[in-house]
Amino acid sequence: MIRLAGIIAATLLFAMPVAAGWKAMPAGKTVAVVDESLSVTPTQSWNRWTRRPSKFGEVWTLDGLALNELTFFAGVPSGKAIYHDRLRRNRPLPKFKSDMLLTDLAELFESSNRIVLQTSLFEIEETQPARLAGHDAVRFSYSYAIQGDELKRKGEAVATIVDGKFYMVNFVAPALHYFDRDIGNVRKLVDTATIPG
Repeated sequence: MIRLAGIIAATLLFAMPVAAGWKAMPAGKTVAVVDESLSVTPTQSWNRWTRRPSKFGEVWTLDGLALNELTFFAGVPSGKAIYHDRLRRNRPLPKFKSDMLLTDLAELFESSNRIVLQTSLFEIEETQPARLAGHDAVRFSYSYAIQGDELKRKGEAVATIVDGKFYMVNFVAPALHYFDRDIGNVRKLVDTATIPG
């Protein structure tokens, strides 16, 4: 677990700006995320990290990023990557395109994470129709491991395209204990999502 935390921390430090802090997100209060591009009402208290995975994203956790991570992406325009494209010279991230099908969003996420996490051990396991903020969406589950580490992680994301822009709520945690413990509350949070219009 300690080794995994170190790998994740190193990956995040590489992908995000230097200064960071935390802010409490209280249960039962509607919160605007990603510069007010999306709103959710958490059913339990979370902690928002001031480091962001991109201009269009933000990260929350309950117990620490190595144990549970909730990521929001909102208002990503066509032609932009969902993460900071720090490796663009050698391994550029794929770009979102507004004419993608909903099922293409899972592939975009997988391809992006293979590069950001520097792993080939990333697999989309299931996709199904869903709703996000009142719009048709795709829900997909996935798993991955960091090369050289045996801890398997599970994730679930719901993604959509609204007015030509990409929106997604993604949760990931260790497959052992934390994912199953928290996914029910994450799904309740996803059900509260709204996109200001």
